Amino acid sequence: MSKESIFTMKIETDLRAEFMAEAQAAHRPASQILRELMREFVQRQRQARDYEAFLNAKIEASRASMQAGAKHSNEDVEALFVARRASLPSRNAGRLDT
Repeated sequence: MSKESIFTMKIETDLRAEFMAEAQAAHRPASQILRELMREFVQRQRQARDYEAFLNAKIEASRASMQAGAKHSNEDVEALFVARRASLPSRNAGRLDT
């Protein structure tokens, strides 16, 4: 990636001194660490936005389903999952009691 821009920012003197000391202790240029932090921030923000869009789509699909009359009582859901859990192999199968 080519270096095309200069980024200037104001930070507290103590924070800058501590950051520069840690960068030197890590034997890495401060600019490299800042680029890494920026990339991580951008990635986290994108993932958060993608997850929020996914979640909103699930909510809208659920609301549409409810409005269309596809409702299940709590008792029906509980019974379904009791049956599913009963069909799973035991978590303790093959273990020896100590």
